[in-house]
Amino acid sequence: MSVIATYARVYVDDLDTALPTFQALTGTEPELRFAYRGVELAAVGGYLLVAGTAEELAPFRDVQATTIVEDLDEILALVADEDSRILDGPNEVPTGRNLTVLHPGGAVIEYVAFDAAKVPTPPGR
Repeated sequence: MSVIATYARVYVDDLDTALPTFQALTGTEPELRFAYRGVELAAVGGYLLVAGTAEELAPFRDVQATTIVEDLDEILALVADEDSRILDGPNEVPTGRNLTVLHPGGAVIEYVAFDAAKVPTPPGR
């Protein structure tokens, strides 16, 4: 299984207000920035900022990290082999396909496989 990158999720009220701090912390510009299901997201350094109101963020708050993978089907096979549960997906998303999984022990991880047509130069490459 090939993991390309893992982002720590940070939930914020306003993306434009939060971004300068994370750009200063990481010394990088946002690698990705897009809207999805009522929230705004930006990947900067090892962080995935997820911005919105408390109500908009509520469906996402249980997700602890976002992991970028080569092949989402490998994650689906892993889920089938262990006592995991698919919470959401697979879905078509602005960057490719995603899947949110509750793993044994309680970890909730979003997995994303980038589509080269949507993200020509994936972060972490």
